[in-house]
Amino acid sequence: MVSVPTQPAATNGLDPRARAAARLCAVQALYQMDMAATPLDEVVEEFIEYRLGQQIEDVDIFEADKAHFEDIVRGVVREQRELDNQVNGALAKGWSLARIDSTLRAILRCGTYELRRCKDVPLKVVINEYVEIAHAFFEGDEPGVVNAVLDRLGREIRGGAGASHGSAGQT
Repeated sequence: MVSVPTQPAATNGLDPRARAAARLCAVQALYQMDMAATPLDEVVEEFIEYRLGQQIEDVDIFEADKAHFEDIVRGVVREQRELDNQVNGALAKGWSLARIDSTLRAILRCGTYELRRCKDVPLKVVINEYVEIAHAFFEGDEPGVVNAVLDRLGREIRGGAGASHGSAGQT
């Protein structure tokens, strides 16, 4: 079962869980596109209309940041070739995106997109958020793969020393 952010008490501005929910939904949307060949515009519309901020199994899901969701999904599709090249270069020798699970592929593409395009989100936050998503779907080594690949790409894309630096206060 996938853990989803639930509706918190109202606070100033956007709750950080809105972006966390957007990330999870972006991974799910990309998975759906991959498995069911759902067209981009159709999947974005479906998620915005029927899934973001809705009830799942009698649990109110926190209202996802729709703009962040759409940016990630459309950005991953638009930049998929470049993202895949970067991820393939960061995977362990002998591995490629074509060899890994579709959900893991979606997680790595989304995380890499955020590292490249969402400079307002600290490196550590991007890595931690996508490792948490991997934990929601996998019980094996996959969260560690996500951590290693995004840490390696984070240092390459943003410079610095990887996940050990950056503020965890922003999402």
